[in-house]
Amino acid sequence: MPFPKIGNLAPKFVLQDHEGNAVSLADFKGKSAVVVYFYPKAMTPGCTVQAQGLRDTAKALKKLNTVVLGISPDPIKKLAKFVERDALNFQLLSDEDHAVADSYGAWGPKKFMGREFDGILRTTFVVGQDGKLKAVMDKFKTKDHHTALIAELEALALG
Repeated sequence: MPFPKIGNLAPKFVLQDHEGNAVSLADFKGKSAVVVYFYPKAMTPGCTVQAQGLRDTAKALKKLNTVVLGISPDPIKKLAKFVERDALNFQLLSDEDHAVADSYGAWGPKKFMGREFDGILRTTFVVGQDGKLKAVMDKFKTKDHHTALIAELEALALG
């Protein structure tokens, strides 16, 4: 499934976070932006570096009135361990059946070590106050993701 088009309403969802609470995009009305980022697997090297970068830019994100939601197909218990282990300061959401990833076009064919399979395509979406998609980021290095995201948010000037 292709990514939703910029300018269209972002696909709605309700998922459970790492504490078992239901979380929806609609919960964040009043925020300049909601960053919805899809990552393959909690506590793996690349996903850890990406999450730590976002954790460490919390002040800059707060200044931009932006909330971060990380989504993976991991079960809630694994997400809770990830949050605790890495002192993450944003919500991680469980999409075990990958239905939300599908709706965002963030689930599809991948190759790893010569093997082909379906999985999460590491992608970040920026949703504006109006619920519309403002940006799609799918070409970045995990260690630089937070820097590219802040630059994207500043360029969009959503506040």
